[in-house]
Amino acid sequence: MGMGQTTVGVIDNNPLYRAALARLVTDAPDLDLCAAAGSVARFVTERRCANCLVLLDFELPRPRGAAAVRAMTGLGHRVLVLSAGTGQDDARAAMAAGAVGYLDKSAEAAEILEAVHQVAVGNRYVPSSALPARRHIDLSDREVDVLACLAAGERDEDIAGSLRISVRTVRSYLDRIRDKTGLRRRSALTRYAIEHGIIAPADHLTAS
Repeated sequence: MGMGQTTVGVIDNNPLYRAALARLVTDAPDLDLCAAAGSVARFVTERRCANCLVLLDFELPRPRGAAAVRAMTGLGHRVLVLSAGTGQDDARAAMAAGAVGYLDKSAEAAEILEAVHQVAVGNRYVPSSALPARRHIDLSDREVDVLACLAAGERDEDIAGSLRISVRTVRSYLDRIRDKTGLRRRSALTRYAIEHGIIAPADHLTAS
């Protein structure tokens, strides 16, 4: 693998789609194909990398769905789910299980590559069509901004820098969010943000 490249694995039960994804990765100059397999078990056997970004079919035979996501994240891989399923339900289940991104299998090659590049640099990727349209009405706009940054994996200090407020103010907002949602842990707040469509695109995090 060359310098600056992202190592990508492919797990998909459909041989044609799997081959297309593998070719897409192989042809990208900044991506390196780790392995392409039809199941989690086969991927574990064939992989030649310790940690990579896995393009994972959500409709695999056992393990499938959220269980397959957890199996991959448990091995230290990041997971970008590709699903032919029902959009919002699969997206919520995938992200709650630990995936860093979600795409419908109807996505064009350019969008798949964009999603790979986004999650490779630490962002999450979920298209707006896969998210619930309404946000939680009890959160103020600023609380939504803070929660979006938290869901994107930012620390308190990072959120303060992104939103140009003090760390103390960030923590005050987080206290209010916790009081309103009844959730204390960051993982639970992240899940809440995903389920309510509060996801920050990369450009939102740097907006003034």
